[in-house]
Amino acid sequence: MKFFRSINIYGEKRSVLLNLDMTLYLVTEESVPLNSLLNVVTQAIQGGVTIVQLREKNGSGKEFYEKAKILKNLLDSYDIPLIINDRIDIAIAINAAGVHIGQTDLPLRIVKDIVPKSFIIGVSAGSLEEAKNAERDGATYIGVGSVFPTSTKEDAKLLPQGVLEEITKTVSIPVVAIGGIMIDNVDSLQNIGIAGVAVVSAIMKADKPSIVAEKFLKKIKK
Repeated sequence: MKFFRSINIYGEKRSVLLNLDMTLYLVTEESVPLNSLLNVVTQAIQGGVTIVQLREKNGSGKEFYEKAKILKNLLDSYDIPLIINDRIDIAIAINAAGVHIGQTDLPLRIVKDIVPKSFIIGVSAGSLEEAKNAERDGATYIGVGSVFPTSTKEDAKLLPQGVLEEITKTVSIPVVAIGGIMIDNVDSLQNIGIAGVAVVSAIMKADKPSIVAEKFLKKIKK
């Protein structure tokens, strides 16, 4: 998918074409051993995953860096963007495609001053106000959730009914739905203006990630 948007870069307003396909956005689970991670991600890409976010909150910075560097090499071979969750330093160190930050991380405006201009910057939002603020401050896209109950992130709050649709109608940047998205509920997210869905456990824990990814794509594009 391609999205046009107007942004302000150092006071200069211009239209930017984002060749960024977020239809099926894989977010990795915490602390998955490297070989298992590479195997699952490879299969997921072969099944149709279009972008990958590496999330590691429990390991050391060095472990995160080494895993991210190896994962990026794999993704580069498939021309798939790698987004790093939270760790701006690691995203810069491995020359990732971008970084994804939450509401309690460094403010977006500060992040934009630190990272290269080419960086994709995703921001988590759980309300219309947070989404509007992210767009105003220059986010590339917004991750909105949790759209369904999830056990992946213990502190995730369930999104009130209608908020996702309200956000997609209000902001002009891409919106990715996240949180508890499974094969049996993704149908309910059709035709509400999202750019894609972010999936975690449904793919990461699948016996055959490629087949599950294919099923997601078929439902999303139906």
